[in-house]
Amino acid sequence: MPDPTSLEETVEFSENPEPRCPCVLLLDTSGSMQGAPIAALNDGLRVFEETLARDSLASRRVEVAVVSFDSVVTVVQDFVTADRFAAPTLMAQGLTHMGEAIQTALDMVEQRKATYRANGVAYYRPWVFMITDGEPQGESPDAIETAGQRIHALDNDQRKGVAFFAVGVEGANMDRLRQLATRAPVKLLGLNFQEMFLWLSASMHAVSQSQVKDQVALPPPGWAGVT
Repeated sequence: MPDPTSLEETVEFSENPEPRCPCVLLLDTSGSMQGAPIAALNDGLRVFEETLARDSLASRRVEVAVVSFDSVVTVVQDFVTADRFAAPTLMAQGLTHMGEAIQTALDMVEQRKATYRANGVAYYRPWVFMITDGEPQGESPDAIETAGQRIHALDNDQRKGVAFFAVGVEGANMDRLRQLATRAPVKLLGLNFQEMFLWLSASMHAVSQSQVKDQVALPPPGWAGVT
């Protein structure tokens, strides 16, 4: 197993010893997101960057990573503190390798937690925030089933786990998302990506202002509908 510490990380954590709140944005960039949906998603990412950067404490505590998934799973951005996060511009194409993408995001979270522990840095319960307009395509059924089992195991582990959130865009298979996630998935109203990312930023602000072990009440998701 690779050493989770490095000189760069040691310097980073010594300069900014604040506890960390890691959040992976797990974003569907398959072909069905072409056109208005991917444009709205990119606009929302820019809003997320801007609002987090204005929050002096969250910008030092929240760490953002971006993983996109279509026919290929891509780590678009590894973990950086919010003050260093630059919103990427994503393109839509291909199929939907969702199971592989979830495994990649969860692996990244586990590796990042190991890095925090190696450097003596406290951390909040990590978030994985998945946005998709479809369902798994182009991979075996076992891939998504295995990913779902891992989500359930980690989301139910209050001490060592991960908070996994699933958001379905118009056209998403909400029944499949309900089977996949422990928490009830929510459906985005129209293309309200900007409102959704404002909510996510406000949620990250609330978490980062709390104590590491606190249970935090999140703002109501006015951008989402009940399915």
